[in-house]
Amino acid sequence: MRWVALLRNVNQGQRGNPSTADIRAGFTDAGCRNVELFQSNGTVLFDADDPVEAAERASAGIAARSGHEREVYCIALASLAEAVDRHRDATDLRRYEFTLHGGGDLDPTAADVRKETDRHRCEIVDSGPGWAIIHNRIDGEGHATPVLESLTGGPATSRGLPTLVRLVSRFIR
Repeated sequence: MRWVALLRNVNQGQRGNPSTADIRAGFTDAGCRNVELFQSNGTVLFDADDPVEAAERASAGIAARSGHEREVYCIALASLAEAVDRHRDATDLRRYEFTLHGGGDLDPTAADVRKETDRHRCEIVDSGPGWAIIHNRIDGEGHATPVLESLTGGPATSRGLPTLVRLVSRFIR
């Protein structure tokens, strides 16, 4: 099965970040097959029998090679495509962010969730186990990662929905 991994806080080619070679080698050394990097933000496509274990091993391998530890979250490409497709035609697509996190399912209607999203001028418009789609009310703002980190108490990583629309278009269609 094809998976998508999102590495947290990666800007490949920039000082203080793992290189493209380190990321590719980390996933390959972790036993992943068909490793492909998409853009330069730590988005990786790969095949693996146990993606969670592979992502953990890849994270450790990247840290060992580069000296830069990064969290790695993954989702099945088919599941990502389903979520992206529900929102790909939004008129203000640039205001949407897809976030992976380790906090399980979130209820967008829960009082604590509404309070946190209102404070950040955004709302959760879709969610599932370990992921959420955030709509930022103000153009040019991006609050998905801090909101999800606050709500889950752990790290999260986000990508703009236009980036993921391109990824799905390239690798599925």
